Amino acid sequence: MAGLRIALTTYSVKPRGGVVHALELATALVAAGADVTVVAMGDPDVGFFRPVDVPVRIVPAPPWGDALEERVFSWIDALERGLHEMRDDFDIVHSQDCISARAAARVRDAGAAFRLIRTVHHVDDFTTTALVDCQRHAIVEPDQVLVVSELWKRRLARDYGVHATVVANGVRAERFAAPISRSRRDELRLRAGATDRFLYLTVGGIEPRKGSEYLVEALGIRKSSGAAPVLAVIGGHSFQDYRAYRERVLGSLDDHGLVMEDDLVLLGTLSDDELPEWFQAADGFVFPSINEGWGLVVLEAMSAGLPVVASDIEVFHEFLVDGENAVMTEASNAVSLAAGMALVEDDRELAGRLASEGRRTAAKFSWATTAAQHLEVYGEDSTDTGCRPESRST
Repeated sequence: MAGLRIALTTYSVKPRGGVVHALELATALVAAGADVTVVAMGDPDVGFFRPVDVPVRIVPAPPWGDALEERVFSWIDALERGLHEMRDDFDIVHSQDCISARAAARVRDAGAAFRLIRTVHHVDDFTTTALVDCQRHAIVEPDQVLVVSELWKRRLARDYGVHATVVANGVRAERFAAPISRSRRDELRLRAGATDRFLYLTVGGIEPRKGSEYLVEALGIRKSSGAAPVLAVIGGHSFQDYRAYRERVLGSLDDHGLVMEDDLVLLGTLSDDELPEWFQAADGFVFPSINEGWGLVVLEAMSAGLPVVASDIEVFHEFLVDGENAVMTEASNAVSLAAGMALVEDDRELAGRLASEGRRTAAKFSWATTAAQHLEVYGEDSTDTGCRPESRST
C-alpha cells in the first residue's frame, strides 16, 4: 500500500450520490495517509459543488448534448483524453461510475500501467442497446469491482458473472446531527410553508427510480384524509433527462388535490452548508425509492434524528428493520406509503423511537471504516483480485 498513487474518478462535479461518495472517501483516505487525487468532469474554473480539501484535477466537460447517448459517449471520449494525459501519474484508478470506468479502461488497454477498480453503486435501467452494452463493459472491464451492498454483489454475479467485493458506505454523522438555531429552523420552515404543519423531506429530485409518482400520490391520500403534511424535495440535477417524467408527475398534482408551493415545495440543488440545515428543520424523511445501490441519504436523515419512511426494497433490509429504525412500506404502492407516513405523523412515541434507533444505526457507518476497507483492497496483490483479462475492451 505504501507509496501507491490513487485516483478516484467521477463523471461529475454536481451533488449526486456517486460524487458525494468519491469526495467523502477521498477525504477519509487522505486522513488515513493515502496519496489520493480526485479526477472529475466539469468546469475547471468552477470546480465542485462544495469546497474540497484534497487534490483535484478537473477535465473540461464537453457541450451538453440533447440526447443521452450523445452525452454519455462524448463524456467518455473527453475523460479518456484527460486520463491519457495523466496515465503515468497513478498506480490505481478507482472509478465511481460507468462513464469514468469506460474512459479509464480505454487508457489502461492502450498501455497504461495502472490497476483499474470500479465501484458499482447501482445498475441503470437503460433502454437502448448502445447504453446497455456500454454499462455492461463498464462492469466487466475493470480489474476489480466493488459494490456497497450484498444485494449488488449477488446481482453482479448473477447478471454479469462478476465477483465483487462489498465495501459499505459511510456517513459523516456529525455534519447532519449539528443543531441549528430556533430562528434558522423557523426561517426554513416558513420557506416551505410548514410553520405549523408536519414537514417531510426527500432527496433526489423528481425521478422514476426515486418513486416520485408514488410519493405524490401518497401525499394526496394524506391530504384527502384530513392531514396536511408538506413535502420538500431536494435535488434535481441528473445526467439523464427526466423532463417528461417530471412534467407528468408535477402535472398530476391537481388530480391528487395538491397545490404546488403549498403541499409540495421543490428546493432544487442546495448549497453544501444549507443541506444539513434542512434535515434539522424537517420532522420526517420519506424515501420510496424503487432502485438504490444503498441509500446514503437515509443514513444522513438518521444522523439528523429524523424518523424515516422508506420502501421495502431488498437493499434497504441490509440496514433497516421495519418498526425498529424505520417504517418500511411496499415499493411502488402509494396506499402503503401513505399509511406509513401516517404512522410517523400520528404516533409520536413511534417517531421518537425511530429517531433514536436511527441515530444508533447511522453511528455504525463511518467513512474512516470505509477508507480502511478500501486501503485493504488497494493493497491486495492484483493477481488475486478476480481480474478477468478476457473481458477487457479491444
